Amino acid sequence: METYLLLKVLWWVLLGVLLMGLAIMVGMDMGVGTILRYVGRNDAERRVALNIVGPHWDGNQVWFILGGGAIFAAWPLIYATAFSGFYVVMLLLLWTMIVRPLGFEYRSKLPSPQWRSAWDWTLFVSGFVPMLVFGAAIGNLLQGVPFHFDWNLTSRYTGSFIELLNPFAILCGALSVAMSVWMGATMVMNRAEGAIRERAGRIGSWSGIAGLLLFTLGGFWVSRMQGYHLVQGPDPGLAQTPLRQVVERASGDWLANFRAHAILWLVPAATYAGLLAGLAALRKGASHLAWWLGALAWVGVIGTVGAAMFPFMMPSSSEPAHSLTVWNSSSSRYTLAWMLGFTLVFMPLILWYTSWAFWVMRGKVSTQRIESDEHAY
Repeated sequence: METYLLLKVLWWVLLGVLLMGLAIMVGMDMGVGTILRYVGRNDAERRVALNIVGPHWDGNQVWFILGGGAIFAAWPLIYATAFSGFYVVMLLLLWTMIVRPLGFEYRSKLPSPQWRSAWDWTLFVSGFVPMLVFGAAIGNLLQGVPFHFDWNLTSRYTGSFIELLNPFAILCGALSVAMSVWMGATMVMNRAEGAIRERAGRIGSWSGIAGLLLFTLGGFWVSRMQGYHLVQGPDPGLAQTPLRQVVERASGDWLANFRAHAILWLVPAATYAGLLAGLAALRKGASHLAWWLGALAWVGVIGTVGAAMFPFMMPSSSEPAHSLTVWNSSSSRYTLAWMLGFTLVFMPLILWYTSWAFWVMRGKVSTQRIESDEHAY
């Protein structure tokens, strides 16, 4: 296979891996923030929930940074087009991410119940909104984004903020929140005891059921949605631009890859297998296994979107021929090659220190433990 073509496909896979890591690890922290006021009915119980993810949440942000950095370096056209078109959404995401560390760091600095309650709501918003935006963004990509390019490849976004909050995007956002709550709830179950663990188990079960229903509804919706298919363009291994291709739209096109390669049906099947087996694990109290099965379900969700859209990455609803694909929106051969080298060095290190941190800081978190620890949140 031609080297440049291989590098493009490899970076498409790596971007998917980074998005999965973001959804699983960052989504877990966000999920704890979302359910904080439910699993914790008083200040001590909420501190327990916060200190379960307290040692890890900032380290998990690496996945968020890596995802943005990979898009910037490997897919610069997508980065520029998305950040200009989704500018208001990006600002909303940025502000919620800014107040999140403040909630962790300042919540317990004062004993005032009003002070701590205000930060609890901040942590809820900064957990719920980013995951809603994450899912809604994927929903909008599946529908196509209203943009086009001028002759000099300047992107022009022709949509509005309100259009981004369409019913299908909200459904995808709700699925993202449900999966996030699952990861957060199973994490709380892993390390909490008593009433907190029981409440986490209940909301985890409800989030798993919601995830199954929303994923199924989204699948039927996508099957009737107008998808995209590439009719004509330069050879995938050649340097190219979005102005040199022919793209058409038709109902059901997002299922074309599944019809052509039946093995791809195993990807959405992983979502059902993960959530169904995870619900069974929760019923037996096996929260650690349920967490890993939730991670499998996340892999299935994001993998299903990637398999359906390939080779499209950011299709254009206003000018389909200007859609951004794996072939026409990547960086140069040398950029992709150098980045791959750095990734092969640093990705194992990230996985190693993340695993090491969770291993060292394992064990149950109790109210007695955090009250005796002056460094606890």
